[in-house]
Amino acid sequence: MPQPNTAGASQPRPLQPLHFSVGGPPSIVEGREKLDLIEERLKAVKGFGYYPFVDMTDLCLVPDVVIPPKFKVPDFDRYKGTTCPKNHLKMYCRKMGAYSRDKRLLMHFFKDNLVGAAVIWYTNLEASRV
Repeated sequence: MPQPNTAGASQPRPLQPLHFSVGGPPSIVEGREKLDLIEERLKAVKGFGYYPFVDMTDLCLVPDVVIPPKFKVPDFDRYKGTTCPKNHLKMYCRKMGAYSRDKRLLMHFFKDNLVGAAVIWYTNLEASRV
């Protein structure tokens, strides 16, 4: 069907989606910082990152621990940080004491009965503080 000649008349434009942002587009500096962070993470994943420790034993909270063959840690109620920490520690020592009197072994497996903020706190301790 023929269309009328509307040269000179304003044509309706197709609707474009609207994009709103608060504060405008990110600055070039912010974009570069994000790119640097992504590159750093990729290097770490690939194994090319710089690691501040030379020896993997530096990562161990309890070095030189000897785990007996076939040793299995008993099940515990995990500490979430909402109850008395002293009571939890007493119960842990009493239960583990039935299996071993080795303090290093007790300290090594203590992290396994922590969750949430408690396990983050424990794993960030220096070995001398354990």
